[in-house]
Amino acid sequence: MKAAMRPQDSIISAYRVHGWTYLMGVEPVGVIAELTGRQSGCVRGKGGSMHMYAKNFYGGNGIVGAQVPLGVGVAFAAKYSGTDGVCLALYGDGAANQGQIFEVYNIAKLWDIPCIFVCENNGYGMGTSAERGSASTAFYTRGDYIPGIWVDGMDILAVREATQFAINHCISGKGPLVMETMTYRYSGHSMSDPGTSYRTREEVQDVRQTRDPITSFKEKILTAGLVTADELKKLENDIRVTIDEAVKKAKTDNEIGLDELPCDVYSAPLEPTVRGITPWNNLEHKRLGPAVNLH
Repeated sequence: MKAAMRPQDSIISAYRVHGWTYLMGVEPVGVIAELTGRQSGCVRGKGGSMHMYAKNFYGGNGIVGAQVPLGVGVAFAAKYSGTDGVCLALYGDGAANQGQIFEVYNIAKLWDIPCIFVCENNGYGMGTSAERGSASTAFYTRGDYIPGIWVDGMDILAVREATQFAINHCISGKGPLVMETMTYRYSGHSMSDPGTSYRTREEVQDVRQTRDPITSFKEKILTAGLVTADELKKLENDIRVTIDEAVKKAKTDNEIGLDELPCDVYSAPLEPTVRGITPWNNLEHKRLGPAVNLH
C-alpha cells in the first residue's frame, strides 16, 4: 500500500500498528522504544502500541473500528483543503460489523469523500472465524452503494496495484472505495492467545509454506533476476544489526520524568494546567515539540 501512496496521501489504522509507523518515517528505535516506554520512543514512551504517529499517519487507535470515522474525517479535510490526497482507513474483519463503519460509508458516499476503506481480513478477528461472526464474509461488498474490490493480501504486487487502482478511483471524483485484503496471522491475537484453539497447527503451517508474502516475493525477484541471493543475505544481515541495536537502546534508555507526563496534550491549550489524578491536583501543561498533522 505504501508503495502506491503519494506524498499527500494519509493512513489511519488500528492497534499494534508498528509496521506502518516504520513505513511512515519513524526509525526502528522509535517504534521499539515506544513499546518499552522509553524516551526514545516516537511519542516519548507515553503511547505504546496504542498511539504512534508521524506525518500523514494518524496512528494506531485502541477502540475497535473507531479509526474508520476518523479516517473519513482526514479524507474530508484533504478534499476541503484541495490537496488531492486520499486517506486509507484500515480495519479488520473483527471490526467490520461495527455500526460506526456503516454510518461513515453513508456520509463518505454522500459527499464523495476520497477515502479507501481497507478491510484487512485475517479470517479470525481476535479469535472467532469470520464465518462464525459475520452473516456475510464478502467484506468488499459491504459498502452496498460504494464499489468494492477483493485482493490477495498475501501478494505484495497485487496489493500495490489494487491500492493504485483505488487511489485513482478516489482522485477521479468517484468518491470512496472498499478494498478487502485477504490476509492471515501466524501468531495468536495476544500473549494470552496461543492461536491454536480455533484453528489447527497444520493450517498455520500450510499458510506459511504456500502463501507467505515475504517468501513468495523473494522467490519472484530471485527468479526474475532482479536481485541475487547474496544481496538479499546482506540486506537481512544489515536489518538484524539495525534491529538488535534498536532493541538494546529500547531496553536501556531512560523513561521520561513525571513532570513531562502532561506535556503536549493539546496543540492549543485553553488552560495552563491539566487535571491530575484528583480534581485538586493539577499539572502544568508544557510544550516540548510542534504538533504534527494539524489542518
